[in-house]
Amino acid sequence: MEPYLETERLALRHFTAADADLLIELDSDPAVMRYLSGGNPTAPELIRERYLPNILAGYEKWGGDLGLFAAHEKDGGAFVGWFILRPEPEGPLDEVELGYRLRQAAWGKGYATEGSRALLGKAFTELGVRMVWAETMSVNQGSRNIMEKLEMTLACTIPVPADMATVEGSEHGGVRYEITKEQWERQ
Repeated sequence: MEPYLETERLALRHFTAADADLLIELDSDPAVMRYLSGGNPTAPELIRERYLPNILAGYEKWGGDLGLFAAHEKDGGAFVGWFILRPEPEGPLDEVELGYRLRQAAWGKGYATEGSRALLGKAFTELGVRMVWAETMSVNQGSRNIMEKLEMTLACTIPVPADMATVEGSEHGGVRYEITKEQWERQ
């Protein structure tokens, strides 16, 4: 399969219908899911029946340019996790969300920053994107550090969704970071 994007160490590609087990394994790690579900795994049937079909439908909806992308190490091919670059469901195509979910084995290696930086470059130089945003829980300092390394600006605080009210740190709310094409060009 042709890569969607390559960095020095990562290859990002479209997910396929055969990738459910990769997503199930990723979402079954309590540490990975800590700030998403309080450590609870995503039910495998939910991934197979709802999440993966929605990911695949996104490629059609956005012409393969935007969506959720599987990330693998170029050296050895190990699955690292995923990156996201996509608009809100009915949002404008020039305002997209940046995000990532990585396996614990990939933490601390700079992959989130490397993949995100490459996606910002693609968004602003090839895809006609005007603004990229990212959100996380206020207490998720790891993700906040990455957003700051990307020179994204803290735009506002946001409420935590109701289904995350029991997640550790939810009482502190969330944060939204943004970067415009003009800000990115000045880096």
